[in-house]
Amino acid sequence: MSQSKRRQENEWKIRKQTQQPHGKIKSLGELSDEADARQEK
Repeated sequence: MSQSKRRQENEWKIRKQTQQPHGKIKSLGELSDEADARQEK
């Protein structure tokens, strides 16, 4: 029939924890480096 409820919940939890819809989140240092590079142009 279908998968066990525990297995379904575990797979759902893993999918939620590993989501990165807009790519990896940048650190504050990386963001400030990008902002500095844009201002120098």
